[in-house]
Amino acid sequence: MAELASQPTSIQSAYGWFANDKLIVNRRYQRKLVWTLEEKQRLIESILKKYPIPAVLVAERDGAPGAYEIIDGLQRLHAIFSFIESSFPTLDGRYFDVQHFPTAKAGADAGRFEPNPSPGKITQDEVGIILDYSLALSVMRGATEHEINDVFGRINTYGHRLSDQERRQAGVQNSFSNMVRSIACTIRGDESAGIINLGKMPSISIDLPMTKHGYEVQADEVFWVRQGILRSTELRDSLDEQCIADLAACIVGGQLIERSKDALDSIYEVGSEEAERIENALDVYGEDKFAQELKYCLDEILAICEYKGDEKLRDILFSKRNTNSFPAVFAALLIAVHELIVKGSMRLTDHAAARKAIDGLHDRIETSRKATSPEERRKNIDTIKGLLAGAFVKDPSLSTKIYSNHAITDIESTIRRSEIETPSYELKQGMLTLSPKARGVDNNVVEKVIKTICAIANNGKGQSGTILIGVTDKDADAEQVAIIDGIKPHKVGRRFVVGVDREAKAQGISVEDYFSKWKDAVKNSSLSEPLKSSVLSSFDYNSYYGLGVIVISIPPQSEVSYFNNEVYWRNGDSTELAAAASQIAGIAKRF
Repeated sequence: MAELASQPTSIQSAYGWFANDKLIVNRRYQRKLVWTLEEKQRLIESILKKYPIPAVLVAERDGAPGAYEIIDGLQRLHAIFSFIESSFPTLDGRYFDVQHFPTAKAGADAGRFEPNPSPGKITQDEVGIILDYSLALSVMRGATEHEINDVFGRINTYGHRLSDQERRQAGVQNSFSNMVRSIACTIRGDESAGIINLGKMPSISIDLPMTKHGYEVQADEVFWVRQGILRSTELRDSLDEQCIADLAACIVGGQLIERSKDALDSIYEVGSEEAERIENALDVYGEDKFAQELKYCLDEILAICEYKGDEKLRDILFSKRNTNSFPAVFAALLIAVHELIVKGSMRLTDHAAARKAIDGLHDRIETSRKATSPEERRKNIDTIKGLLAGAFVKDPSLSTKIYSNHAITDIESTIRRSEIETPSYELKQGMLTLSPKARGVDNNVVEKVIKTICAIANNGKGQSGTILIGVTDKDADAEQVAIIDGIKPHKVGRRFVVGVDREAKAQGISVEDYFSKWKDAVKNSSLSEPLKSSVLSSFDYNSYYGLGVIVISIPPQSEVSYFNNEVYWRNGDSTELAAAASQIAGIAKRF
């Protein structure tokens, strides 16, 4: 049984834990950062006035002395530490002055964050008030995972603190909830390890269009909001996960469920008949199989939206302009497409016909409250299948495309992960130089990619990675590509997809031949085995909105890999030769 110990802790000490990555967030049950700017500012005001604020509850992490898993107080702690790191001002527009806090100043000097240059700063006395403020902190020692889950659930029943789906996902850990969470993260582009440091929370949190907290995930760039299916506030409240849970239950479970709160609650209720039915069905169906099918169907819907030039799905489905979200209509469309493709083994070949078939769809199916029953949902799905059928043809080989390719959502997730997990990812705009006068192959780039394959493989046993060809993180390169190749780069986070189809065209060869050039470069290289063979077997290409992206996956290796009989390793986002014997020995220890 867990022991609860009161451990009042100054903000100065707590910030030390934060700066040293000792405060941990478990994504399985913790939601993202959701506080508004005013809520953060009010908290800082309360601290400056020495008012009491709610207690913080953490649990000791097994095997990590001095590290704490945050159970309650995530939003408060991050607000306090982000104020110290100049992320926002007080209500009267003044920023924290790091000159009066050596620990924070050292972090700024090391590049951990950038102090705000505004001359308006709080006083030295006010800095002291904040740093000396004693947080009412309690520590659960020796807590089991079940006890942590139970405590978190009880805390979040006091008032409406979590959305319905956040409550569901936090309350249970099984194959279904884990799959829903994983797919949602991939589509949003905030995939990460299940346990992350508090300082990484901005990288997986959602910035709404009107808030601009500096979080990495921009709501209006995420599929659900970009297509108008959900509002940005609904995305923040995890309604995307609710949509995925509904779709998964209907498809994996083999029968449509009622579209209601109660129906989803029963699926997440541990020990319930419905929860056991879905879990058993998922065991048979396969988590990865469903995820691949869902992402393939999303790609096909996006292809329909792109047919006339990047139309929003909302603008296609509604005959009159509006800003309503439409998760129910989207669910019917997605299930219809899934049944045509997966159950019917049919491939979408006529995007023009598909676009015409779903034009004004919202007015052609039942959308009243009675449409939530399984019977009415079936009628809507069958109607949509009838409208779309003419745009599909039978394709017995379709399964190869569904289950072996990277989807658009996979590529975009990889691009976003590359910003924070740099040792495992690399982006290259292509193999050609960007000189408009001499578009020759840059052999140095090709060789560097091969060296990087070796370096990523040497990250350690069980570690995988990805290299994307056709993506750049340099604004200047994206602008140059747009000028010399006449394409419009597609922005994802802070990266730009410029594609490789343009390079095939510039060389006067087919995309297939261009793809073979990269594959042959690896095949003819002196990469060691089994790395070379495993990489060659996982080469992939995605048309990505007509731009084309090559995906080179580096599977986990069980021994050190070599290129030209030399060992390469990743130092952050750079690939370096392990020249010293001690470096090579250190890499060998990883395996």
